[in-house]
Amino acid sequence: MSTPAIVLKNITKTFGQIVANKNINLSVDRGEIVALLGENGSGKTTLMNMIAGIYFPDEGQIFIDGSEVVIKSPKGAFRYGIGMIHQHFKLVDLFSAAENVALGLKEKGKFDIKEVAERVRQISGRYGFDIDPNKKIYEMSVSEKQTVEIIKVLYRGANILILDEPTAVLTPQETQKLFAVLRNMKKDGKSIIIITHKLHEVLSISDNVVVLRKGEYVGTVKTAETDEAQLTEMMVGKKIALNIERSEPEESADRLFVRGIDLTNHDGVKVLDDITFTARSGEILGIAGIAGSGQKELLEAIAGLQKLDGGEIVYVNPASGQEEDLRNKTPIQIRELGVRLSFVPEDRLGMGLVGNMDIIDNMMLRSYKKGRSVFVERKGPRELADKVISDLEVVTPGPTTPVRRLSGGNVQKVLVGREIAAAPTVLMAAYPVRGLDINSSYAIYNLLNEQKRKGVAVIFVGEDLDVLIELCDRILVLCAGRVTGILNGRDADKSEIGLLMTRQSGGND
Repeated sequence: MSTPAIVLKNITKTFGQIVANKNINLSVDRGEIVALLGENGSGKTTLMNMIAGIYFPDEGQIFIDGSEVVIKSPKGAFRYGIGMIHQHFKLVDLFSAAENVALGLKEKGKFDIKEVAERVRQISGRYGFDIDPNKKIYEMSVSEKQTVEIIKVLYRGANILILDEPTAVLTPQETQKLFAVLRNMKKDGKSIIIITHKLHEVLSISDNVVVLRKGEYVGTVKTAETDEAQLTEMMVGKKIALNIERSEPEESADRLFVRGIDLTNHDGVKVLDDITFTARSGEILGIAGIAGSGQKELLEAIAGLQKLDGGEIVYVNPASGQEEDLRNKTPIQIRELGVRLSFVPEDRLGMGLVGNMDIIDNMMLRSYKKGRSVFVERKGPRELADKVISDLEVVTPGPTTPVRRLSGGNVQKVLVGREIAAAPTVLMAAYPVRGLDINSSYAIYNLLNEQKRKGVAVIFVGEDLDVLIELCDRILVLCAGRVTGILNGRDADKSEIGLLMTRQSGGND
C-alpha cells in the first residue's frame, strides 16, 4: 500500500478563547482530489493555512510522504511541495502573467523572463490551461487571474495543491474548464484539496470528502457512496430539507419601472444599453449573467449611485400610489422611500461593513442619521443586531465582537440581515449567498421568500443558475449590458439561460 502524500494527526489550533480546530485528522493520497466541507466558521481555511505555513498548529503532527515535518512559513511549505491558491489573489496588476510567476524567485545566473514565459507555456500545455504569459493582470478576467495563481505554485514545484473556494466567482463554463485542469493534474499524480460550499461540485470533482463541524473532524466519506442530503447532515448535525419553497405571488403590483436606461463608464464603455423591465411587489425577479455583464451597475443605478446617460426609473409608492422619479433623487432619499440595496462584494470588508467596528455599530451605520440627540441611540441597533444574530445563526461571541473577527460567511449574514431588517419595499440583493455554506444559503433564500410574502419587490442577482430557477418568479438575463431575455422561473431551462448569457442581442418583455 502506497504512503499518503500528506497526513494530519490530531491538529489543534486556538485563537484566545476560540478553538478553530480540535484534534483534526486528514489524509490525502497522490493522484487524489479531496473536498473539504463545513459550514462557515467550521475551521476549514484555518486548517489549510497550517499546511500552507501561514499558521502554526498548537498541537498535532504533519507528515509528508511518511516523514514528520515542521512547516513554519509559506516558503517552508513550498520546500515540501505544498502550494495554496487563496480566495483573494496576490498578484501585481501592472505585471504580466510571467512576471507574476517569477516574482520572489531566486534564479541562478541572469534572470530571463523569456525562459519563464516558455516554462509557463509548457505548464499550460501539460494541464490544459489557456493563458498568455505576456498579458498584464489588469487586462485579465477573474478566471485568468486564478490560472496565474495556480501556475505560480506549479512553477515552484508544488505536488500538493490547496484551493480555497476556487469557483466562488467563476461562471459555470469557467468552472468546467477548471475542473478539466484539476482532473489532468490528478492524472499527473498531484494531490489536491479543494475547499468549497457547492455540493454538486463536490460530487462531480472529488474522490473523498472530509467534513468538519465547529472546528472538529466529523468524518471522511467516499464521494461515490454519498449524496447532498448525507453531506449536509454531516456538516450541520441535523437533517435539512434541500428545497426552496416558491410561493405563488399574491396581490402583485407594479413597484418599479426601469425604461430604456443607458450608462457609460469612466473609460467610455457602454455598460448598460437600453435596459427595460418591471419589478413587482410580492415577486422575486432574478438577474442572471456572466460576471461583469452590468448587474452591479444596474442595481447601483436604481439605488442612485450611478449617473445615467438616459432612460427613466420610476418607483410607485405603495403608501400613496404616487409615481416617484428616482433619477432626480439622492441615494439617501431613495433609501428613505424603501428601495434598499444589499450588495455582497468580493471584498466584504472593503465595501459595506467596517471591520474594526462591532456588529451593533455596523447596524448604526444605516440608522445614525435618524438620531435626534447628540448622543447616539444604541438600543434600537442592539435589538437589530441581536435579531440578525438569532435569525441568521451568526456564529459570534456576541453583538460587541468586531466584525473583522467573524468568518467571511458570518460577515455576509450581517451585511444582508441589516438591509432586510430595515423593512424595505424594494430589496435588491446582489450575491447574498456568495461563499456561504448550504445551511446559511437556505436561511437567506427563506428570508428573501419571507420578504416576497410581505409584499416586497425582491430583485435577486445570483451566480447559481439552479437556485435562480428554483427561487425566482421571473429571470432577466443580461449579456454585455443588454437584456437578452426575460423568462418565467417556473419553466426556465438552465441551458436556455446559459445561451442567453452569451448572446449579444435580444429583447425585453
